[in-house]
Amino acid sequence: MNQQQFIEALKEMGIELSDTQIEQFNKYFELLVEWNEKMNLTAITDLEGVYLKHFYDSISASFYFDFTKVESVCDVGAGAGFPSLPIKICFPHLHVTIVDSLNKRITFLNHLSEQLQLDNVTFVHSRAEEFGQNDKYREKYDVVTARAVARLSVLSELCIPLAKEGGSFVALKAAAGPEELKDAKKAITTLGAALKEEFSYLLPVEESERTLYIFDKIKKTPKKYPRKPGVPNKTPII
Repeated sequence: MNQQQFIEALKEMGIELSDTQIEQFNKYFELLVEWNEKMNLTAITDLEGVYLKHFYDSISASFYFDFTKVESVCDVGAGAGFPSLPIKICFPHLHVTIVDSLNKRITFLNHLSEQLQLDNVTFVHSRAEEFGQNDKYREKYDVVTARAVARLSVLSELCIPLAKEGGSFVALKAAAGPEELKDAKKAITTLGAALKEEFSYLLPVEESERTLYIFDKIKKTPKKYPRKPGVPNKTPII
């Protein structure tokens, strides 16, 4: 997917990019490739791959979840900024917080946001488990997103505690989504959420399978969650 195809594909889905936004994506690609030579941010560095598998794939969440109706977004383990920063470029009103456990990624994200002139973005160097127990962040966000971080039974424990009551958890998954959902059912209920909607679709061009889950936060998360760093991964709630 080249830049023009990307612009057209978004337009078909109702997102019309301004010249400024097009330039932001162009600069994002350049900086990603440049910094990737110094640190491991992504295995995908060709233009067509980045525009399809990072930019378009991230923004596809907005085809099913209405980001115009929320303000605060927390992205857990976003790595090089996916999915939240491509979404932020398309929906500039959003206040985005990214939490990541690697400080060098945070350094990259700070530089990236300065170069793209993004406002209302915050980057926090922390383990997601500790971040979720911090009263400054816990149950403070309209929507929490995550893409390719961990299996859903683990991811739920990292993300659901951050969503406010009445808020949402949006999980971007690949073909294994339905299997992961079965294993995550107890965790989702225990943590105070419920499945609202699920969508299956194909990424254009390569036609790889994608599954998007939208969970409603229906009650407060019990205080004990998330547990200490590493515990959710070793012993998920099942």
